[in-house]
Amino acid sequence: MEWMQTMFDQYGYLLLVLGLFAESLALPFPGELAMAVAGHMAALGGTRFGLTVACSYGGALTGTILTYALGRRLGTPFFEAHGRYFLLKPERLRLLTDWFGRYGDKLIFVSYFVPGLRHFTGYVAGTLRVPLRTLLLYNGAGGLLWVLVYITLGYRFGGRIEEWLHALAGYAAPAILIGVVLAAGLALYKRRRRQASGAARLREAASRLTQLRPGGEPSTRPSPASEIAAERIGKGR
Repeated sequence: MEWMQTMFDQYGYLLLVLGLFAESLALPFPGELAMAVAGHMAALGGTRFGLTVACSYGGALTGTILTYALGRRLGTPFFEAHGRYFLLKPERLRLLTDWFGRYGDKLIFVSYFVPGLRHFTGYVAGTLRVPLRTLLLYNGAGGLLWVLVYITLGYRFGGRIEEWLHALAGYAAPAILIGVVLAAGLALYKRRRRQASGAARLREAASRLTQLRPGGEPSTRPSPASEIAAERIGKGR
């Protein structure tokens, strides 16, 4: 912790901007420790809380946008062949791509809190052609929350920074991943219930419309078009 405070004395807010920018590029920098120390210094009057948040957030988000642009420009084949130079080996790329396919926007939102994920979120989102507005919305919101959490921890707990960071590193990632899985399962359950309910309503409406034949006689068989529409809704098409 002392060496981080020494670096702050030398470089000030620039350390946060460049350090968190570098971490978003998958370069080694202890971003969480830096933010916590900066928060502690803000509590002591050495830095301003608002400016500390702005510099940290700006550096992290700018780095993610750059990696997103690189991923979108270079594409998946490039990273499969040369990803090791970005610390993004093919097996890691496949794993993160699978996670994106399963959890989508939710994964982007929590990515900053998951060690080994936030460094590559931009690259993978770019290769998958995630819309920039989606990245800015979910990654931007998650990044702001991440910055506020660690700076506030430093601001409130001061000398116990390293103890709290160690505890968070051990429990934050599993807890967040479990939350993402539960949220995805709940969303899938609700979607299937809506689809089943919609199919039942359409079948009921189709049955009512086809109960009368042209001569006013009841018909017990729905029209083929109604059956096909109901079947498509039931399948979620």
